[in-house]
Amino acid sequence: MSLTTLIELLERLDENHLQMLDLAAAKKQAIMDNNIESLVDILSRESKLTKISAQLEEQREQSVFAFLQGVGIRSQLNLNLTELSRLVFDPEDKARLLHIQGQLADTLARLKKANELNQRLIEQSLAFIDYSLDLLVGRPNQEITYQPPSGRASSPSRPGLFDAKG
Repeated sequence: MSLTTLIELLERLDENHLQMLDLAAAKKQAIMDNNIESLVDILSRESKLTKISAQLEEQREQSVFAFLQGVGIRSQLNLNLTELSRLVFDPEDKARLLHIQGQLADTLARLKKANELNQRLIEQSLAFIDYSLDLLVGRPNQEITYQPPSGRASSPSRPGLFDAKG
C-alpha cells in the first residue's frame, strides 16, 4: 500500500465524520422538537456510521503499517500523522497528508463540540422531565397545604399518586 491509499482512507474517514456531523445537527433539532421517532432513526444511522468509522480506522492502521514497511521500518510503531509526515519526502504527498490531517482534526473538533451540545440538551431535557414529574406527582412526604414550620400537624403524609389501600 502506498501513501495515496492512506490519504484516500483519511479522506473517507473525514467524509464519514462529516456525515456524523450532519446527523449531530439533525439530532439537536430532534431533541429540541422532542421528536423521539426521528431521534431513534438518527441514532440508528449514527450507529452504522460509527461501525464504518471503526472499519476505516482499522484499515488506516494497516495502511500506516504497510507504508512504514515500504520505507524500511519493520517495527509496528504507533505514529500520529505529524510524525508520519516526517517520513514522507515528496513535497506534494507531504502537503496532501498535512492538509487532510488539518481537515480531519477540524471535523473532529466540530463533531466533538456538537456532541457535547447534544449531551447538555439531553441532560436539560431529563432535568425538565424530572422536575415536571415532581410537580405532577409531588414528593412522597410533601404536604398538600402550607403549615408553619413550628406547628407540623400529626396528619398523615400525602400518599403517592395511587393509593393501594383504597
